[in-house]
Amino acid sequence: MRKLVVNKKYDNKKLNNFILDCFPSLNKNVLYKALRKKDIRVNEKKVSENIVIYENDEISIYIADELLLGKFNIETVYEDENILVVNKPAGISVTENNSNSKTLTSILKHQFGNNIQPCHRIDRNTKGLVLFAKNKATLDILLNKFKNKEIEKHYIAKIYGIPKKEHDILQSYLFKDSKKSLVYISDTPKKDYQKIVTEYTLIKKDEKNNYALLDINLHTGKTHQIRAHLAHIGFPIIGDGKYGINKINKKFGVKTQELYSYSLKFNFTTDSGILNYLKNKEIKLKISVF
Repeated sequence: MRKLVVNKKYDNKKLNNFILDCFPSLNKNVLYKALRKKDIRVNEKKVSENIVIYENDEISIYIADELLLGKFNIETVYEDENILVVNKPAGISVTENNSNSKTLTSILKHQFGNNIQPCHRIDRNTKGLVLFAKNKATLDILLNKFKNKEIEKHYIAKIYGIPKKEHDILQSYLFKDSKKSLVYISDTPKKDYQKIVTEYTLIKKDEKNNYALLDINLHTGKTHQIRAHLAHIGFPIIGDGKYGINKINKKFGVKTQELYSYSLKFNFTTDSGILNYLKNKEIKLKISVF
């Protein structure tokens, strides 16, 4: 069973649209069958039709994870005795509070054992590299390396519009609203807002279709930082259902954000113990979707 809370974007919208956007792998016929069987509840009330929902409504979905999330083939990009790097598909979270939910971590624990732990996260519908530790000593080292910014993460983002500057380092302030699962960006400091720094480099542009590809280097790693920061400056990521533009997403025919974690660089400047062999190593994913 999955529980979801309706955000502002889906206020006064149809239930089916909300569920299908949340679970891109879900077959429409499976959803309709669940409605007929009253396997979906809105605010704990069983519903059998495609009703209108409102912000903060709680949706309970009694559909098996295999049908909601689909079957995932997790590609191993790099592996040794201490670390594992995989290519995460869209539609699955790295971790969740509900231990009964199917996550990338739970899938990999089944395959590699319970000692495996993620060293960082990317959004559910962001695709690409995720680094896992195979033992506690490795996990402790890598968490410290991330904290000290000795591991560099790069992303590729497909954005709508073409920035005038080919390279820029953006500095703003981010507030996380956990209840709404949204973040807000401000150009000036505010109470409870945290400073964020996002660096981008233009790597391709298509003036005819008005889109560009950016290489993103995160100097800070806050929730939804890339997606919200780029949308804030007027260049939303294509396919982003939360911070993007619906009519643009429909135009390009995509339902999840075109954002890929494609590079991990181990820029170790201090002793790394059993992981010294990773110093200056880069693990890179070939992105051919564009």
